[in-house]
Amino acid sequence: MSDHDQVKMATMNYEPDRPKAENPLKVEDLTLRDGHQSLFATRGRTEDMIPVAEMMDEVGFWAVEVWGGATFDTMHRFLNEDPWERIRTLKRYIKKTPFSMLLRAQNLVGYRNYADDVAEAFVERAAENGMDIFRTFDALNDYRNFETVVPIIKKCGKHFQGCICYTMTEPRLGGEVYNLDYYVSKAKDLEAMGADTICVKDMAGLIAPYDAYSVIKALKENCKVPIHLHSHFTSGMSSMSHLKAIEAGVDIIDTCMTPYAYRTSHAAIEPLVMTLLGTNRDTGFDIRHMAKINEILEKEVMPKYKHLLDDSKVSIIDINVLLHQTPGGMLSNLVNQLRDMDALDKIDDVYRELPRVRKELGQIPLVTPTSQIVGIQTVNNVLFDDEKERYKMLTGQVKDLCYGLYGKTAVPIDPEVQKKALKGYPRGEEPFTGRPAEVLEPELPKAREEIGDLAVDEDDLILYAIYPVTGKKFLKWKYGKETPPPEVMPRTMEEVKKADELIRKAKAGELMEKPSKEAPPKSENLRTFNVFLDNDYFEVGVDEVGGSPVIAYAQQMPAGAPAMMPPAPAPAPAAPQASAPSAPAEKPAKPAPAEAAAPVAEGTSLVAPMPGMIVDYEKKVGDAVTEGETVVVLEAMKMENALPAPCSGTIKAINFNSGDSVAKNDVLCVIG
Repeated sequence: MSDHDQVKMATMNYEPDRPKAENPLKVEDLTLRDGHQSLFATRGRTEDMIPVAEMMDEVGFWAVEVWGGATFDTMHRFLNEDPWERIRTLKRYIKKTPFSMLLRAQNLVGYRNYADDVAEAFVERAAENGMDIFRTFDALNDYRNFETVVPIIKKCGKHFQGCICYTMTEPRLGGEVYNLDYYVSKAKDLEAMGADTICVKDMAGLIAPYDAYSVIKALKENCKVPIHLHSHFTSGMSSMSHLKAIEAGVDIIDTCMTPYAYRTSHAAIEPLVMTLLGTNRDTGFDIRHMAKINEILEKEVMPKYKHLLDDSKVSIIDINVLLHQTPGGMLSNLVNQLRDMDALDKIDDVYRELPRVRKELGQIPLVTPTSQIVGIQTVNNVLFDDEKERYKMLTGQVKDLCYGLYGKTAVPIDPEVQKKALKGYPRGEEPFTGRPAEVLEPELPKAREEIGDLAVDEDDLILYAIYPVTGKKFLKWKYGKETPPPEVMPRTMEEVKKADELIRKAKAGELMEKPSKEAPPKSENLRTFNVFLDNDYFEVGVDEVGGSPVIAYAQQMPAGAPAMMPPAPAPAPAAPQASAPSAPAEKPAKPAPAEAAAPVAEGTSLVAPMPGMIVDYEKKVGDAVTEGETVVVLEAMKMENALPAPCSGTIKAINFNSGDSVAKNDVLCVIG
């Protein structure tokens, strides 16, 4: 083994053109992908990356991560941006530094395994569009899911970085499953597959400093290729773990620029640069240049996204992650899901249930998509289970996991859970043990037929194949077939300043601006009215001048103040009595599509048990259904829930379309 075991002091030199260190630490920057994915739900826009792109190209990073992970989904769904265009655009500004992406192996950039033809086409197009390094991982560390994508990466002449998802069953490294031998064995498997580098992917920030030292040292002793450490800051340990990994000889470390660092993101690069200055592992980076980048990010970019930052707590670390092991991004999603369901008080129950669900589902690592699979199933268990039955609402992805469509779990899935999940499963009730994609039929021919001329090129086709519902909607926006909604438009600095000014005025009690001129004296004709706005009402004085009513004053009345209510309207004709839904609707349903029999139908309502997006109706108006038969598939937090008919009968009305967003208790259809 080389003498990488310790950091050695060298000549202290602060100049940007100082001599290269003996064994400089290489650094991959994650600001433009994992940074904003971790901190503000992947909402970073390409236009806000351009101002610093050329400057970041000059830092000297080993690579910059700009794509993959959740970006592909979020860009087309929430930002009205073409994901492929981001690579091409940034390539015009970042010309020297290699581009890196996060590839979920056979999952690609989605939440299920895709057929081989989609996987091959995706990697080819990513390489052609400008991707250089494919950071490839499988949520189960089942490298059979690498067998399709890796040969294509190599064929395209690109860098294959094989990842080991780091997780634990004990408070620290060890135990019968995820121990040192496990990680060494996985690293050897990756090296045998032709990995150019091997990355320890610590997605939840679980790796402790001395465990990082042990793991990295063992991998350096057993592997010839460079070793890379990726560790989130969530638990607060990653900076210390980085340093111990450097002492153990790690070759590459992941960090973010300071404005995009810490919390559930990654440690900042700048303190690390200063720590290694004057050592044999000096990065060679110019801290002054990096300060200029940070200034732009702080003043011109981050203000647009501060409304998306989690302000529910003061602390920048969450030590609870060591107990439930859920990555930070998933935690924020769980909180938002529970808040939308008016069930945030159940969060502690979710934390308690989560380790149990994880164990029953094969003690799987918690990283996309398995973190979503375990997390959403946990929420379903907490909200819908009772003393008599667990797993009352199983997601489609849990059923797929139990069948074997994601791969082999570290330990066997609980047989009772597996049996329940596979009851009536369309592929069969016996689990599949082969390579998952072997049972998947080619998908591109069907996708090409379905999307037709709306897909102009191969990139469009692949986007649709991976995300059929939201992808089709985006392509309609892209080519002017439909108008994008306001919520997908970018936030400007002018809007930020206006919002800040409103907040300032609210805090100062200045929201009620004084009139530019004094009001005239009140006459004997002054009349007082109560004006009602939602749950508030205002006392308004009206004084007739020359026959024209003039508002003299308006003040909000305090809660509990007496008010003159308008006379009650005449009672409307009674509507036909329908069977009561499981919970009252919180807001009116959207107008029914054209195929619905009528805006109001008599019968039993199937309501949304949670907020989400309609994936598809498996029945149409006029179809007969039996109680328990799937009527509609609802996506909640990227997981699919098959909603059964509450009774037997005929579909009388359907109130939404595929791709529509719905709230909890919205009436999805009526059965009569």
